[in-house]
Amino acid sequence: MFPVSGAHPLPMARLFFRVLRTAALVAILVTVSTWAVFSFTHLVPEDIQGYVTGVLLGRVSPTLDRTPGELIRHARQRLAGHPKLEFVALPVLGVAQPLFERPVPPIEFPRFGKGQQLSMAPFVDAPDYLVGSVAALEEAFRKATAGQVIEIIPGTYRINKIMVPRNPGLAERRITLRSPRPGAVTIEVNTNEAIQLAQPYWTFENLRMIGICKNDEYCEHAFHIVGGAHHTVIRNNHIEDFSAHIKINGYRDKWPDEGIIEFNNLVNTRTRHTSRPVTPVDLVGAAKWLVADNYVANFIKGDPKSTAFGIFMKGAGYAGRVERNLIICSLAEISQPGTRVGISFGGGGSGPAYCRDHECKVEFTAGRAVNNIVAHCNDVGIDVNRSASTFIAHNTLINTAGIDIREEGASALAFGNHLEGTARARKGGTLKLEMNEIGNMRNYFADADRLNLNWKKQPDKIPSHQRVPGDICTQPRSDGTLPGALESMGPC
Repeated sequence: MFPVSGAHPLPMARLFFRVLRTAALVAILVTVSTWAVFSFTHLVPEDIQGYVTGVLLGRVSPTLDRTPGELIRHARQRLAGHPKLEFVALPVLGVAQPLFERPVPPIEFPRFGKGQQLSMAPFVDAPDYLVGSVAALEEAFRKATAGQVIEIIPGTYRINKIMVPRNPGLAERRITLRSPRPGAVTIEVNTNEAIQLAQPYWTFENLRMIGICKNDEYCEHAFHIVGGAHHTVIRNNHIEDFSAHIKINGYRDKWPDEGIIEFNNLVNTRTRHTSRPVTPVDLVGAAKWLVADNYVANFIKGDPKSTAFGIFMKGAGYAGRVERNLIICSLAEISQPGTRVGISFGGGGSGPAYCRDHECKVEFTAGRAVNNIVAHCNDVGIDVNRSASTFIAHNTLINTAGIDIREEGASALAFGNHLEGTARARKGGTLKLEMNEIGNMRNYFADADRLNLNWKKQPDKIPSHQRVPGDICTQPRSDGTLPGALESMGPC
């Protein structure tokens, strides 16, 4: 028999450990804060004094709206600039934090068949433009018309200004920019944006694009897809060291809808020290995009008060799909400053001027996050902020805080996910839970933190969902399927 609905009940031992661990953290925070209030009241910010007083009097829940990791990060931020309080409290917080944010193994993670594919069939169509210099590429961008192919001769090229394709493709006659094979062409980018596209039906594939700007305020985008650039395809590229590798937004009430981002590596080699958003896929206001089969990793913003997202869709867009991606928030030091979230519908919110409806009462509608693996985020793996009718199904969330649905207007169905942490709705959001498995991943997999996802102990099977016919490897799901992204064992 299949379970009826909701999360599977936790064994008593695990439930007791979870309660004990949370109680220990709360006791530590309350004890330290209480001591601080009575010993150094004149040094403690008023908001902390009010919060601690509310907890002590039973008026405020210490964990109602925050995960333990959030509480610790908030405490660190508020203690900054108060040396006496930091001297006492920071060591305690340092002991507590690893209980909730496990260290990231220093390894090369398996990719599960995601990201740039190095082996592929050779192209059979000859290029119309064979370019061997930046000047020749710029000329091809001016001249190429529907149905034509621009191919770059293998080598390394440096772009020092924004490149702008001038002409539109057609539905049956796209314009393509390509490298003859993955890894053959490297484009070094030394400007704020490499390619700014406002024309429809373009394809970009097999490129290697590296941001080399010394100042992280630059090298913001490899691709900036704007206005009329609908039906753009960005496929099988390696894109490295940008703040928002692929930026998608409207311009003068034109929206670049129905694009595809698939089989790309979207990665950074280091922390980004910038005031700009750090989000490898940054979509604002566009509709019906598919973001699938990508490897997204190591998106870290140096500002401790800021949040970096792996993929977000917001700005009153709709019907976006985030499917079969591997997202690893941090490749090292999960507890370094700043907050990191895997997938978000709504992100941090949008200004009305940037929204498709010029209001953004709802940030995104009918978003879909399905069959993704999200790992090593110091905040939630999947976030829904003021976004409606969100479908979250068969994701595997490892060493994250779980799923968070927040703010008025936010609504989601979470079906068949396998996760650590919690699945919660707060601040007016609504969440329906069906067939989810919640527990410590180390109890289920051979080595979850290293993404060795061979089963140590399988969870109970659940009914398959008609909207999720396959798994992260595109293997068909049987009627009695497993929660999470994988129908069977190990990498694809």
